[in-house]
Amino acid sequence: MRQKISGKSVSWTLVPSSSNTVCNSPRNTAETMRVRLKGDAICTLFLLVALCSLLYSQLEHLVPVGNKELTQKKPSGTPKVPSHSRAPWRPTPAEATAPRPQVTPTVRQTEKANKVQTTTPSPLTDSAFNFKHYLLNKDNRNFNLLINQPRKCRKTPGGPFLLVAIKSVVEDFDRREIVRKTWGREGLVNGEQIQRVFLLGTPKNRTVLATWETLIHQESQTYRDILLWDFMDTFFNLTLKEIHFLNWAAEFCHNVKFIFKGDADVFVNVENIVDFLERHDPTEDLFVGDIIYNARPIRVQKSKYYIPETMYGLSIYPAYAGGGGFLLSSRTMRKLSRACREVELFPIDDVFLGMCLQRINLKPILHEGFKTFGIVKPSAAPHLQTFDPCFYKDLMVVHSLKVAEIWLMWNLLHSPRLSCTQKKQVKKPFQWKKKAQITPPPPQASPLR
Repeated sequence: MRQKISGKSVSWTLVPSSSNTVCNSPRNTAETMRVRLKGDAICTLFLLVALCSLLYSQLEHLVPVGNKELTQKKPSGTPKVPSHSRAPWRPTPAEATAPRPQVTPTVRQTEKANKVQTTTPSPLTDSAFNFKHYLLNKDNRNFNLLINQPRKCRKTPGGPFLLVAIKSVVEDFDRREIVRKTWGREGLVNGEQIQRVFLLGTPKNRTVLATWETLIHQESQTYRDILLWDFMDTFFNLTLKEIHFLNWAAEFCHNVKFIFKGDADVFVNVENIVDFLERHDPTEDLFVGDIIYNARPIRVQKSKYYIPETMYGLSIYPAYAGGGGFLLSSRTMRKLSRACREVELFPIDDVFLGMCLQRINLKPILHEGFKTFGIVKPSAAPHLQTFDPCFYKDLMVVHSLKVAEIWLMWNLLHSPRLSCTQKKQVKKPFQWKKKAQITPPPPQASPLR
């Protein structure tokens, strides 16, 4: 196409239009923008879905197994299995669910017990105790008695004067044996009949002692002093041991006069206990020990005794006895057995028993002869030797002794050569140092007055 402009010839070339040209019409530009916006929206939505999936997968690993089970609906045709119908030697429900792969290592370390006091779940903590599993299984408090001694208190006409009940674990055969050979001997002490039982649960680590069933049954046949229940023997399950023993004593040892209940790592002067109890009536209430007053719940999560406020909201515990050892009468034993069924379980057994005492409105009695925190050397008298039989001669219970120390102290106390005179008891008499005082000279008397 040619056109003359000012005498010059100019040629034009017509180019056909295309949808891919850079300079499009306004309509094509709007369509392109809509396509781009739609692609951006789809990409953003995809990223959000991927991010949500990642967060969900992380939360799955953080949530404990107990909470996950709460969201799963059980089939309507599944029958309920009562707690007492578990097969022997089977672990408790809380322990059985511990190894599931969904649980993080922190949660695995905390799943050590299966009992609870309140119905409000507490947050997962760094302590050595899984409160959520404890809460979920709080109503499971009746366990089978696997090894019983039903005739323990029928050997003596009228029942034994004192039943010694010692908390132990399956693995601690050496501690049970030293108790049998020393202060826990059965027979007559100061003319009164003494009987003995050990209180055990199933071991928490059965792979360490593969033949534990055979060994514990053989030990029971030899000594006839083993009581074994079908719950996992952990620190926070000691409350189960408390209530099951009281129920056993009320059923199989109701004719006993008095009961001493303590740990296997204590030294007990049974002669002093018998002398003390002979002055009391077993048909009256009696609860004696190292009583702790106005103790506060520990709120530090890393503590072994940590208790969250959701489990115990009060600021002070009721008065309770240190678990190293305490005495109670037959009447008090029967009352506590009934009260323990009415009080919510609490993971610290000493405090739980204090709650039961509060339930029956019985005030425990403090006795200086119970040293459940051991003997502390006086800072003002460093020359005194605390591991001296003359220290133990007038005491009833001393806590935290090793096996060899229990054997040695028993033999020292029963040695005919033992003499606890003042000169023998201490290296030199202890006296407080008096501060030097400057006294003025007396006034001279006047000859004339």
